[in-house]
Amino acid sequence: MKYIHRTLEPVILRAARHFPVVMLTGPRQSGKTTLLKYLLAKSHRYVSLEPPDIQSAAGSDPRGFLELNPPPAIFDEIQYAPGLLPYIKERVDANRDRPGQYILTGSQNLLLAQGVTESRAGRAAILRLFPLAYREISNKPQAPFPWEGRARTAARGPVYKPLWESFLRGGYPELVANPEMDRNLWHASYVQTYLERDVRSLRQVGDLSQFQSFLRALAARSAQLFNLSETARDLGVAVNTIKAWLSVLEATYQVIILRPYFANLGKRIVKTPKVYFSDVGILCYLVGLRDPEHAMAGPMGGILMETAVVNEVFRTLNHQGKESQVYFWRTSAGVEVDLIVDTGATLIPIEVKQSTTPTRRMARSVEVFRKDFAKKAQRGYVVHPGDTRLPLSPDVWAWPFAEF
Repeated sequence: MKYIHRTLEPVILRAARHFPVVMLTGPRQSGKTTLLKYLLAKSHRYVSLEPPDIQSAAGSDPRGFLELNPPPAIFDEIQYAPGLLPYIKERVDANRDRPGQYILTGSQNLLLAQGVTESRAGRAAILRLFPLAYREISNKPQAPFPWEGRARTAARGPVYKPLWESFLRGGYPELVANPEMDRNLWHASYVQTYLERDVRSLRQVGDLSQFQSFLRALAARSAQLFNLSETARDLGVAVNTIKAWLSVLEATYQVIILRPYFANLGKRIVKTPKVYFSDVGILCYLVGLRDPEHAMAGPMGGILMETAVVNEVFRTLNHQGKESQVYFWRTSAGVEVDLIVDTGATLIPIEVKQSTTPTRRMARSVEVFRKDFAKKAQRGYVVHPGDTRLPLSPDVWAWPFAEF
């Protein structure tokens, strides 16, 4: 399988030069092991903690296990042996000035949060690896966003149908690296494996079949304001159960919860969050989409496009090693901007449209936002699936997704 370069590569190397421990988390099959082996195979021994005999050895004699696997070492899937964490802390404390001692990976943040938080205290860099961003699929992993610097070269030729095909396929590296692989079978296997191996181990989930119904119900509500009570009523479960299940999905990196951007402007702002699946391909599988024509022309087209843009921004910011401060903005009057990127110093408003023909009217909500946040808002963007880049107003540009 060919190796696909990741935006996170220089960030991991930099972290390994400055921290004794680097923790790499992210969803199952996002490429964590492949990335670390590519970068660190010559400098670090590799140990997978997934096999039962290895788990038993690490659990029964953690100090002896660490003696047999001295640093520098990669411990893959540390959630299978979380008892190692305090002993890793003990060894790191004895040699704080040596960077890159332990590289840890895990796909269940819920199980790791307490142990890593208690064990790191300035010792560990925590990084996240999600499925491939479109810029990584396009072999441009370090390409900047339009607001970050020099604009990328304009796209040439038709990109519309291939783009929608890429949405159906999703960003998991195994699918991208193997174009002949049946994506529907892969997604079905992924969801089943996720349910049986990740979800089953978490106490918040009892009935897996009911949880799978929740997954599909959530997929049907993707990119919409998420109403807990309505979803609970439709599934016949308690609101607290929906909350617990949603926390499981977020902790295992299967969804992104986008919260509204607040500011005291004297306007009534919608406070309900939105939920997006962290991979468009998994979303397409859960809602039963199988061909690009149906995806781009059907009722889910706009939702898929919006999910793709949110994922691209969220993944790329995380892969740059940054905190992903992303929100949406919606007033009670119905004016909405799909995505707000808070860089700390500025706000970048982004609207997503399904049409390949950008018009001046598409910039209206971004212009309202820029007017309300004049001191902080920068140039806005209307991202679309076509190949046209042009100004829609003095401070709002139409921008192709393929270049975004």
